[in-house]
Amino acid sequence: MGRILVEKDVEAAVKGGSVYAAGGGGWADHGRMLGYAAVNVGKPELVSIDELRDEDWIATAAAIGAPASTTPWEMQGIDYVKSVQLLQEALGEKLSGLIIGQNGKSSTLNGWLPSAILGTKVVDAVGDIRAHPTGDMGSIGMAGSPQQMIQTAVGGNRSENRYIELVVKGATAKISPVLRAAADQSGGFIASCRNPLRASYVRTHAALGGISMALALGEAIIAAEKRGGSAVIDAICKTTGGHILAEGVITRKDVVYTKEAFDIGTITVGASEKSVTLHVMNEYMAVDDADGKRLATFPAVITTLSPEGEPLSVGQLQSGMHVFILHVPMEIIPLSASVLDPTVYPVVEKAMGIEIARYALATKA
Repeated sequence: MGRILVEKDVEAAVKGGSVYAAGGGGWADHGRMLGYAAVNVGKPELVSIDELRDEDWIATAAAIGAPASTTPWEMQGIDYVKSVQLLQEALGEKLSGLIIGQNGKSSTLNGWLPSAILGTKVVDAVGDIRAHPTGDMGSIGMAGSPQQMIQTAVGGNRSENRYIELVVKGATAKISPVLRAAADQSGGFIASCRNPLRASYVRTHAALGGISMALALGEAIIAAEKRGGSAVIDAICKTTGGHILAEGVITRKDVVYTKEAFDIGTITVGASEKSVTLHVMNEYMAVDDADGKRLATFPAVITTLSPEGEPLSVGQLQSGMHVFILHVPMEIIPLSASVLDPTVYPVVEKAMGIEIARYALATKA
């Protein structure tokens, strides 16, 4: 049976989601706002995919954009609800559930408020266990599809008259950039509901169990917190099955914000032959050793933790900080169709100037 999500689950989702954010941004406070609003207004329900019928409609609840604290973004909980309503109207049928494109500081909770208000189930499946830079990477195999999709976006800074409601139809690859442009016009961050698909498709293409994995991780973190930072780091490793790949002081940070709204660059941890380099495109996409040998690659989980065990986003990192680098190998996490789709990698490899697909897709061989 489904699990009714309650108040204590909010902090667990935020904390577990923050580890799976893999250095990505998002705001823990935005996640808490969504979660507490949901559990206070209704009874959001987490269900496994097997509790839905094959023909039921499931869409993806997402937040689009890479808002900085410098951009005038404003996103209200009701925007997530309205985006679902607009999608249902365009589809002409009711949605039975929502998945999310990725775990993250707030994205793990994207489906909770619509569930509480509209009754759509929070489906325990994700487009990617961890956060990633492009929507295609969480699109569960739809990135290259010619099939016409529906995507909606709602939100924006009301006081600056930036509020937007948008419904677009077309192939995912062609309409996703339209939503990114809307996010930019709205102030940098917009709520979205996209790509309605049958439950039978989601069952075979999504990473199943992704939300309960984030909740279990958050519960383990909360239980360990009173015993201090090293206990938290141990709990994270034990619960995820990951390990600390490297630790040390940040000796160099070379990350720039591009006009395409991506943070791209490298972060070096440690010195001389002991150093490792984190490759960044919004999130951590790869780690190399001092000789340039690859140690970890997306879709593996790669996260920086403070000595207190707090997941740090790329934006929080500064030279001189001591960090631990968590690596959860891709072999031990559920992988979705979209992270095994060769078409999602060229744009990221071109932007970053490193190879990813060769390592990411090696497990398929």
